[in-house]
Amino acid sequence: MSTSDLLPSLLSKLYENQLALEASIMELSKWVEQRGPGDVAENIRGALHTIDENEEFIKLTLAVLMSPE
Repeated sequence: MSTSDLLPSLLSKLYENQLALEASIMELSKWVEQRGPGDVAENIRGALHTIDENEEFIKLTLAVLMSPE
């Protein structure tokens, strides 16, 4: 298997990790919001917004990379 064949699989796994991190960070932000300053939770959600903004592009690019040529 060539290196270029591995790239789409690697990117897919990185994307899965990104989604898992997003979910866990969102849970932490909810926990923080319930127990303390709302501005901390708001800052966390602001950072998560970047993940949301990039998600569609990443999904589409992975689909192109994984499709047969």
